[in-house]
Amino acid sequence: MKFGTYFAYWEQNWDADYMKYIKKVADLGFDILEVGAAGIVNMSDEALASLKAEAKKYNIILTAGIGLPQQYDVSSPDEAVRCNGIVFMKRILDALAKADIHRIGGTVYSYWPADYSKPIDKVTVRKQSIKSVRELADYAAKYDITLLIEVLNRFEQFLLNDAAEAVQYVKEVGKENVKILLDCFHMNIEEDNMGDAIRSTGDYLDHFHIGECNRKVPGKGRMPWAELGLALRDINYDGYIVMEPFVRTGGIVGSDIKVWRDLSDNADEAKLDADIKEALQFVKKQFVI
Repeated sequence: MKFGTYFAYWEQNWDADYMKYIKKVADLGFDILEVGAAGIVNMSDEALASLKAEAKKYNIILTAGIGLPQQYDVSSPDEAVRCNGIVFMKRILDALAKADIHRIGGTVYSYWPADYSKPIDKVTVRKQSIKSVRELADYAAKYDITLLIEVLNRFEQFLLNDAAEAVQYVKEVGKENVKILLDCFHMNIEEDNMGDAIRSTGDYLDHFHIGECNRKVPGKGRMPWAELGLALRDINYDGYIVMEPFVRTGGIVGSDIKVWRDLSDNADEAKLDADIKEALQFVKKQFVI
């Protein structure tokens, strides 16, 4: 397994200076830095090349995540909106390739967060989504990029809420570079048994987000870490484990993730670093024998 963390643990905006976090996460003992694709797409070719070089210098793997905005909804029944999303996602994939990023996860198959003020036609949306992801997978394949279909809880999205739905979806897409991203925060809400959900996903699982039920770093909540670790070992999972804690209020990150109270105990950057370094050691003890 390789272990990483999301840049937004320290940030209040999705579009951030990712460069400064590469050395930081390397010094903290991580293998991976996950960045925001919405920021990547706006970077110049020179900046993308610099990001790639910096990651290589510190032996850090870069991965990306995104919650597609509604105007780029690749699952939209409105064909104009769907095509708009395809164009935007292809721009992202072009940029990822320039930064040597080979996997992107999140709602690359729909949009986030869901708008529940309007009726939901899940059957039609699902068909549109599969059509889009097939096209995007073919485009991503030329860059050796994997699309990671993230399973989200019902309050944030409606298309894929549990591992069973995700497995069936990925089977229907039928592309080698389309895999599943499970996130234990969402699993805690939706799955009857989190360990069994991991086992049922099996070889389709290619990325795993972790954090506590309260969004804090692992070890500061009640997530069943031993159960998760056992299930990962049962399927011989040797992929990426990426922390996705959100502990500070403010900015677009705090608003989007709905962090309405400080969860860091007013931590400064040094304390944030110490907390996540401790969490990394905690998780390794739970997941690795």
